[in-house]
Amino acid sequence: MLNKINTLFNRPSTFLSSWRSFSGIRLLQYPFMFASVPMLAYGIKPYGLEIIAIIIFSIIALYSGFFATLLWNDITDKDIDAIAHPDRPLPAGRISAKKMFMIALVFSALTFLFSYLVSVWCFIFVGAVALFVAFHNKYFKKILKLPAFSELTTPLQWVIVPIFGFLAIWTAFPPIGEITITFPILGYVSYDGFVFQNMIILAIFTYFADGAHDLPEGIHDVEGDRKLGVRTYATSFGEKNAAKISFIMFFVSGLLGIILFIRTILSPIFLVTFLLFWFYALYHSYKLLKADKNNMKNMSKIVGQKTFRYFWITYDLIFLDLIVQLLILN
Repeated sequence: MLNKINTLFNRPSTFLSSWRSFSGIRLLQYPFMFASVPMLAYGIKPYGLEIIAIIIFSIIALYSGFFATLLWNDITDKDIDAIAHPDRPLPAGRISAKKMFMIALVFSALTFLFSYLVSVWCFIFVGAVALFVAFHNKYFKKILKLPAFSELTTPLQWVIVPIFGFLAIWTAFPPIGEITITFPILGYVSYDGFVFQNMIILAIFTYFADGAHDLPEGIHDVEGDRKLGVRTYATSFGEKNAAKISFIMFFVSGLLGIILFIRTILSPIFLVTFLLFWFYALYHSYKLLKADKNNMKNMSKIVGQKTFRYFWITYDLIFLDLIVQLLILN
């Protein structure tokens, strides 16, 4: 009996330890990323136990939601991965769909639990996003025939990060904003109009930065996506046009990052390092844009991985900038 229990726990843990999303720096980068937004929304002022708890609960909720989303995506996209990514766990047979389903359920439960501990509003928001992601992965991106539909909607899953972080601050504390809206049972949402605009800018930046990273990976997966009828920019408009759109999205995201710096409490530490990573992303995106069609597929996977760093490092820079300012304040 004991051996069976050990086997039950060892197999999922062995899978997670070797899973691409649990490996290397990813385990360290995302806590900083998920903490950065509520910290930005809260501002540079003394931290008490309440705000620290909100930040920790937000990290766990978003962390669990991120892994749950990837697991559900691997389950629903196993046919595509069998062609484009045969080395992934399900096509390679390293884990069964049933066991991956159970692991995804655990992460989903943690997401709902800790979002509820933040606020009822965050719980409702996570529920709405979960429904969208479920229908998108299972049906929408395979059934709807709108051009580039899959990559138009996939970055929306990352937009949850800025919205959740600001919403946590606006709903988990006593009303302090210039605008307060109260709802029966659900409670209140209290925010400032100027800060709300900052959230919108960060959300749009997130959409463009992640979308720009997704397009090169769509170029790499174009053959499998075409066979299964998945609508990406590459399958809808061709690989060369997808590379052009990706470059434009990187360029726009950089402008939004500069605007965010000007409007918020971020210091020049953020701006200088952000510009360096923006130029880094533009350089690799430009190289892909100029590549011939024969080399584009192989190059696109590398470019997609490299430019993803620009996206998540921007959030980490916000976190580090705010930490330095808080240390100076104290």
